[in-house]
Amino acid sequence: RCADSPLCVEGAKAAAAAVAGGPVTGAAEGVTAVGRRGALFSQLVGLLRYFMGFEVDDQTGEALDEEEVEGRRAAKLRALQRLAFAEVPALRPLALAHLGALSTKQGLLKHLAPIKGDAETARKLAAALRVVPPSGGWGEGAAGVIEAIAEAFERRPSQREAVAALPLYPTEEALCDEHLAPMDSRYRLGDRPLALPKLNLQFLTLHDYLLRNYALFRLEATHEVRDDVLDAAARLRPRWRVDGFGNAVEGGAQDVLFDGWSRMAVPTRALSVDKVRPPALGELVPAGVTAHLSYTLGSLAPKIRDEWDQLRQHDVVFLLAMRPPAAGAATAGGAGGTVGRGRSGDDDKPPTPAELAARAGLVTVRGAEVIDIKDAAGKSIHEPDASPEGDERTMVLALDPAQYQLDSKAAAQSQGGGVDVHGTLNVLLRRKAKENNFKSILECLRDMLSEEMSVPPWLHDVFLGYGDPAAARRVAEHDRLPVVDFKDTFLDEAHLRDCFPGREVHVNASNATDDARYRLSIPALEQVPPATASGKRKKASEGSTGDDAAPPPAPIVAEAYEAPAALAGTAVGSNGGGAPAPVVNSVRFTPTQVAAIESGVQPGLTMIVGPPGTGKTDVAVQIAHLLFHNCPQQRTLLITHSNAALNDLFEKIMQRDVPHRYMLRLGMGEEDLNTTVRFSRQGRVDAMLARRLELLAAVDALAASLCEGQAGAFGYTCETANHFWLIHVKARWGRYLKQVKAAADAADAGDGDGEAPAAVRLFPFTGYFAEHGPAELRGALPAANAAEALKAAEACFEHLRSLFAELEECRPFELLKSQKDRSDHLMTRQARIVAMTCTHAALKRHDFLKLGLAYDNVIVEECAQILEVETFIPLVLQRPVDGRSRLKRCVFIGDHNQLPPVVQNTALGRYAHLDQSLFARFVKLGMPTIQLDAQGRARLELASLYSWRYKALGNLPGVLEGAAYNRANAGLAHTRQFIHVGDYQGRGESEPRAHFTQNLGEAEYAVALYQYLRLLGHPARSIAILATYAGQKALLEDVVARRCCSHPADQRLYGAPLAVDTVDRFQGQQADIVLVSLTRSRAVGHIRDVRRLVVAMSRARLGLYVLGRKELFAQCFELKPVLDKLLEKPERLELAFDSGSGGGAVAPERHPCARASKAPPAASHQVMGVEEMMALVAQAATGEWAALQHADTFAAEARAAADAAQQAADFAAELGAVAAKEAAAAAAQMASADEEAVGADETKAEDMETDA
Repeated sequence: RCADSPLCVEGAKAAAAAVAGGPVTGAAEGVTAVGRRGALFSQLVGLLRYFMGFEVDDQTGEALDEEEVEGRRAAKLRALQRLAFAEVPALRPLALAHLGALSTKQGLLKHLAPIKGDAETARKLAAALRVVPPSGGWGEGAAGVIEAIAEAFERRPSQREAVAALPLYPTEEALCDEHLAPMDSRYRLGDRPLALPKLNLQFLTLHDYLLRNYALFRLEATHEVRDDVLDAAARLRPRWRVDGFGNAVEGGAQDVLFDGWSRMAVPTRALSVDKVRPPALGELVPAGVTAHLSYTLGSLAPKIRDEWDQLRQHDVVFLLAMRPPAAGAATAGGAGGTVGRGRSGDDDKPPTPAELAARAGLVTVRGAEVIDIKDAAGKSIHEPDASPEGDERTMVLALDPAQYQLDSKAAAQSQGGGVDVHGTLNVLLRRKAKENNFKSILECLRDMLSEEMSVPPWLHDVFLGYGDPAAARRVAEHDRLPVVDFKDTFLDEAHLRDCFPGREVHVNASNATDDARYRLSIPALEQVPPATASGKRKKASEGSTGDDAAPPPAPIVAEAYEAPAALAGTAVGSNGGGAPAPVVNSVRFTPTQVAAIESGVQPGLTMIVGPPGTGKTDVAVQIAHLLFHNCPQQRTLLITHSNAALNDLFEKIMQRDVPHRYMLRLGMGEEDLNTTVRFSRQGRVDAMLARRLELLAAVDALAASLCEGQAGAFGYTCETANHFWLIHVKARWGRYLKQVKAAADAADAGDGDGEAPAAVRLFPFTGYFAEHGPAELRGALPAANAAEALKAAEACFEHLRSLFAELEECRPFELLKSQKDRSDHLMTRQARIVAMTCTHAALKRHDFLKLGLAYDNVIVEECAQILEVETFIPLVLQRPVDGRSRLKRCVFIGDHNQLPPVVQNTALGRYAHLDQSLFARFVKLGMPTIQLDAQGRARLELASLYSWRYKALGNLPGVLEGAAYNRANAGLAHTRQFIHVGDYQGRGESEPRAHFTQNLGEAEYAVALYQYLRLLGHPARSIAILATYAGQKALLEDVVARRCCSHPADQRLYGAPLAVDTVDRFQGQQADIVLVSLTRSRAVGHIRDVRRLVVAMSRARLGLYVLGRKELFAQCFELKPVLDKLLEKPERLELAFDSGSGGGAVAPERHPCARASKAPPAASHQVMGVEEMMALVAQAATGEWAALQHADTFAAEARAAADAAQQAADFAAELGAVAAKEAAAAAAQMASADEEAVGADETKAEDMETDA
């Protein structure tokens, strides 16, 4: 078989050259290269075999469960046995064997051994079984044919079994296998294939989808862990212990000492396995493995000791086995540095992960989960009010059962008894908590593969990429809501009509008022056929005449009704005593936004594309609000990628007409909500118990007003209150209505006092509402009009009804005694709007299934920023009912033209498409979308920088008419500008360490410009400084801390800006003025990605100033649509000045500026570079602008100060960067024309007043 294999031929040649005395090094390298290629080929073949035997029907494409797969294999084996019994007498034992004996390849080979010497019989049998073609081609012998038969009929592990046998934690083999997860520095797209599954547009089954995501997510976690493991291992620098004679003791793990130090790793003593639980029924791996190991924190600083003691239960740690590296491997990489900073010798590529591990002395990597940590006294440090004693710690760990079984088998099968891997582990490694949740997500995916899982039938085929893309939006007529109460969506009747252009709207005007609400009956438009959905539909005026013309759409019927009065602080208000009235919508939604809202309320899938500033969050809030009121028995999940976006969405819903008792915020970000109300599970339980006491007190007051029972008898429990409602309150109301009707009949007969006096006189709850009712209902009923009196009485009774209804909701919290039971009831029964991040949904899915969480609607914000599987998990957080999913609506809101999900490994993102979001995949499949078409964030000249990426993106009236948008940015001549930044101190971009790109010149320029804006009165909270690289962000933070926050005077004068962040992390946020540092000066870098460019250009509302190297970025084709517009302005920063009192005098503009945005300034000046900008800030800070009377004088002295600063910087370059900056600042101050500081005090006072 290997005679024609190029891999084997090259390997044989290389080995022969080594044996013949040729170049041994070259031959060894050739053998290594061939081995790598062979390993890749083997992995690719394994991937092919996996899909060839995938559990799916080959004809219909339907997924097969384990029982069906086993049944088909049994049928094939029975066919083999019948054929063997009838045609091959030598195989009678095989024909009579039970199926269990034929389940393995070894068992089949044993039973096929009688025909091993009969090649013709073997070929005939294989041809009859359709294992090999009858034409031959399998050689002369029978061995290959028999092996083919055995492989065709052996039992293969099911998908569930294969995944269950995989270790959750990455090992040293996974970390060093660059065919699976190559390092970014060693991979270029298209240079070689990789043995990776891909996330394409279509999938075979849901299991196929989950298996691919499981494999890729596991490799992504491996990549992140590898960086941390190799970094810590390189810093430790292991060596052998030296005995009394100076000889190295090359022994076990305890003979290894460490000359280095790492913040995230400590040496340990040997790991001891305590207990191995037997496998559960039907499982092959142990149910659990616990162990413990000891380590000391005595050599660590107190702050780092606290970090180690903050490890909690369920945190993931890694155990390393390290040995001193070989002499040849340890020479590269430098002593004490981080592995992989430079390249390996003269090689064109950086070192491989295996080479880096060998240099660091890394031998073994194992993962574990923390169960408990004990101090030197043997007490748990996690007990309440516990204070750890001593420096010794003992950590109790839960090892990975699958990996433990593999290690045990490997040790048992190796010759000489093998080596206990766990006895060689001598280093404990921890990771940051926010980066260490991969285990829970992998467990979630593994559980989903092994359990019954269902998606709605209307979403199933579309999700897998088959069928009509628009099918998920088509729902049956009986599922569609015939009438939708749009509540406060429309501001008035004119707004209602404007939102449906081209359609006739019939409004019931009898109840129409200025603040009327509307219930709409919107007939569904005919669905566009699939063939015309791609944009090939002809215009109505083309080719459609007579009978071919489409009929006009049916009219929309709107029923107006009066908005109910909001009763603040009452049961009707629903948020407890003293709560403010709900906020009424004030957003004038556009027709496209209303279409998105209407689609989101109806069943099915809704895809909303929201360009920057188009009001995606407002649309999501209105959909959630309308679902709450139109579907009162349904539960809605709110899902976002980040806590900040989730809190923003949740706070807006919280202000609407949604009672707080029905809202729940899960996860760690709840404490960051901008409210004094607690929306966590514990906070909501406490609020319900407090509200119960308030309502029971109101019941007592009502009973006292009716003179019924003893004091406190009816308000003792919710049960007694319910009896009081049924027996006394409801009965009195029934008698009251009968008496009023009788009085009305008597009045009609001329034998009574009239209806109105009877309605007032007979009302049984007058005493209660006179003293305890809400302000809107307090006092006597109106007696002037009978209808008004009865209407007021009905409003009072509705208040009582809602009071007792809310009290009935408090009853379970009274009956349940434990806080856990109460919080579980709150989440699964009480809450109707539940908010969480996609990560929290994955981490807690097992708990949700256990509690029986059920929901009907899912709204996913930031959908284009979420990994595909993290979007899918929130759809399956509940168990199916009768084999069907309860889910009725999915609303996906995002923008695929902005940044995709963050994937650390480039190969996984580009080659395997792991960075493809579910939102982007649906768009590629042709799913119908609703694109919001009007932005209200940026002024027009800023919006034009990214509007070209969207079809017909317009502007809302606010950005056209708003005062802030029509006012210039004080001190700046232009609202947008590309600022060329050359080398600073002879340098452009730099890399202090690998992939940590910085540019000191751009950092100094950006911070100096920020200081200049602060001196002119711009609030710090309105300015954001962004960078395209994490290294530049870190440098900007350092410069801001040094220039703006190092002294109290600087803190008062400048302070920190709104944000110093990367472009990627600032997605979804905005600022009035944004300063962007492009950082690179040698290559364009990843800003070439148009999606990242769109994010960078769309964060600013009023001003955008981009710092970069003009000659580099102007030549980039991808950036041309943006750079052409930016370079219409001068490449030097142009400052603006006001006219003085006379004689051409100038003064700096102050914020807010009186100049119109398009008006030229009275005077301007172009800044020549970083040094001049820093000098201007120094002059402004010392108040020297007061002495500058003319623009020419100002420019000359500014240039003189810049020249002096540059000379001082050059003179001090040899003394170091810090000394150079201090000397430059001193020279700038000495070169000033006037040193009076009166202006500085005035500037500080004005700044403090502006901030206040």
